[in-house]
Amino acid sequence: MKTILCYGDSLTWGYEAVSGSRHASEDRWPTSLQTTLGGSFEVIAEGLNGRTTAYDDHLADCDRNGARILPTVLHTHAPVDLVVLMLGSNDMKPFIAGSAIAAVQGMRRLVDLVQTHIWPFEMTDPHILIVAPPPVCETQDQEFAASFEGGITQSSMLAPLYEELADEIGCGFFDAGSVVKTTPVDGIHLDAENTKLLGVALAPTVRQIFGL
Repeated sequence: MKTILCYGDSLTWGYEAVSGSRHASEDRWPTSLQTTLGGSFEVIAEGLNGRTTAYDDHLADCDRNGARILPTVLHTHAPVDLVVLMLGSNDMKPFIAGSAIAAVQGMRRLVDLVQTHIWPFEMTDPHILIVAPPPVCETQDQEFAASFEGGITQSSMLAPLYEELADEIGCGFFDAGSVVKTTPVDGIHLDAENTKLLGVALAPTVRQIFGL
């Protein structure tokens, strides 16, 4: 049994843009990844709306700083064989960080936390897969458009920068934007079809990481 920890934001949590609620469990990408991989894998979804790579959101009602929470999450779910990191979209908010470079720096910090983590018992360090979230798209939702001002340009830079980082530090990489697109309802999130598709599309990369 291989254990996969999916650490992300609302795209991993399963935010549904039309209703503002949550996609059905079977439509969320960690669930479809589990279904596609089969019973020899356990996929754990750790998504939080608004989570950043490594930056504070002082307007939030809970801690959204991914770097601060990650060590606790790693301890909670140990042992794990693969950590999937899909964060960076919320870093695009101007009042958070507002740039792709900042997201890359935050992602580097997350990888470092996984690689240097002191596990609660002796275990092999997990593989790491960096997933670039799909780029922000245009939307008529004024609140989201204002919150992510400049995000269309900056988020489109994430995939090549994340791929470069992954090559540099020896992690796996997957560009979610190569298979799914954000919904114009709010410009940020995935509809049910796309979030389910992402899990299916990730499966070959996961199998490759494990040499299967």
